[in-house]
Amino acid sequence: MANFSKSNVPQFSVDVYQNEYMAEGAREVNAIATVTSTGGGTVGAAVSAPHLYSAGQTPDAAVAIMVDCSGSMDYPPTKMRGARDATSAAIDAVRDGVHFAVIGGTHVAKEIYPGNGRLAVADAQTRGQAKQALRKLSAGGGTAIGTWLRLADRLLSSADVSIRHGIVLTDGRNEHESPEDLHASLDACAGRFTCDARGVGTDWEVKEVTGIASALLGTADIVADPAALSADFTRMMETAMGKEVADVSLRVWTPMGAEIKFVKQVAPTVEELTGRRTEAGPRAGDYPTGSWGDESRDYHICVEVPNAELGQEMLAARVSLIVPQPDGSAQTLSQGLVRAVWTDDMSASTSINPQVAHYTGQAELAQVIQQGLDARKSGDMDGATAKLGRAVQLASASGNEDTAKLLSKVVDVVDAVAGTVRLKARVAEADEMTLETRSTKTVRVKK
Repeated sequence: MANFSKSNVPQFSVDVYQNEYMAEGAREVNAIATVTSTGGGTVGAAVSAPHLYSAGQTPDAAVAIMVDCSGSMDYPPTKMRGARDATSAAIDAVRDGVHFAVIGGTHVAKEIYPGNGRLAVADAQTRGQAKQALRKLSAGGGTAIGTWLRLADRLLSSADVSIRHGIVLTDGRNEHESPEDLHASLDACAGRFTCDARGVGTDWEVKEVTGIASALLGTADIVADPAALSADFTRMMETAMGKEVADVSLRVWTPMGAEIKFVKQVAPTVEELTGRRTEAGPRAGDYPTGSWGDESRDYHICVEVPNAELGQEMLAARVSLIVPQPDGSAQTLSQGLVRAVWTDDMSASTSINPQVAHYTGQAELAQVIQQGLDARKSGDMDGATAKLGRAVQLASASGNEDTAKLLSKVVDVVDAVAGTVRLKARVAEADEMTLETRSTKTVRVKK
């Protein structure tokens, strides 16, 4: 459980953005909740001095690095060298006192360091030993990522810490276990540790890597060039070292007669949370958000409320940030209110809140990119053109320049505002995979 005695634990705030005014007969309430944690002071420390921690404090974290060692990692040999170098760089970013382990993954999972079912405690000596042990990493065998995750879970759970995090690197498809086995492993690990996933090269399956990150509330990305792995692994580990509070949930309470239509994270990425709800007492449910450091995220909450008369107002939802306590209770970190007010003022009730409009568009952008790429793969070129044209239009309107650049490598843009595009005859596999992998990344509302 999270340790709130630390002086540098982040302070949380919840800011709600919505148009609370409803027309007669309207029942759907939309709001964006911006959750911000500040004052942890760990992200900057991790970047500037990864082995320093405030006086009198013990790092409350454990991390497992899972490196693909299947036979394909030798083709070309730069992949295995890049993986070893990247893992070494990540180990350098592990802060003194943090528990850690390195796992080699094939069709089975092997402990590379420290071994014997243990975690090492990071200091200059153990970091050096771990980097020496990386020489054991050699390519051969198949790929069964579920076994890697289950070993990571066993190792991470052996430490009495709050923050448990994994990093998965793979270069191929998960061919040596069934999709059901991988899903079972993800279900078993969900809520026990968070995990970032990276695909190196272009021979892996995007939906497998993004599915791992989604289930375990981490990030997913492509590293097409193995030479870029070290920088990416360093950034991932520094971010992991910046987490201060684990197991944070978004608790949404609604009044009698109201019903949650959906809850989704919409920044920095789109992540559907509706199906992950766990009941938390009368008319309340918890939605997991994972671990937090100094950062800000946005959530879109949609509630259907009962019919009401003009002039009536009601509390449509109460949004709280909570963390579990050792005694089974929950501590509230912050909260915000979602309101509904019925009015016959058409100018008030028809105005769309800018944040709600923006993130509705960003969620659609992620969806149409996926639909467009799936249509392209299936040979439906007309459908692909329509969907990816809509994606270009949405990216242009919202100022999502990064996604617009990725789209321009898959389509020729004739008119971005109108969404008129032509599919490129030839698309580099890395460009298509990058667009698919990063399709859920969003931009914040333009000020």
